[in-house]
Amino acid sequence: MTTLDRIKKISKEKGWSLQTVAEKAGIGKNSIYRWGTKTPTTENLQKVAKVLDVTVDDLLGLEKNEKPKKVDIDDDDVLMTFEGRPIPDEDLEIIKRLLRGAKDERSH
Repeated sequence: MTTLDRIKKISKEKGWSLQTVAEKAGIGKNSIYRWGTKTPTTENLQKVAKVLDVTVDDLLGLEKNEKPKKVDIDDDDVLMTFEGRPIPDEDLEIIKRLLRGAKDERSH
């Protein structure tokens, strides 16, 4: 999804056209439409983000730093992956033993 697509989506959720967003942000009426092929300035992105009540990172589609999820390593319903690929069972067992060993060392 492009920056333009994200702006369209957020604008639509608010019931605004891109032209309305541009006017509220104080930028040219058709500026946002050109962002499909041109890179917007940081200043204009900030203005649009403020109008839409989102961050520039949201408009750019950058991932937010979410809290890590806690999982029980013995929970067989949890799929462990590395770089998007499942970890083979034999490797997963080695990882679990290493993690258990580290846990045991901390408790002493």
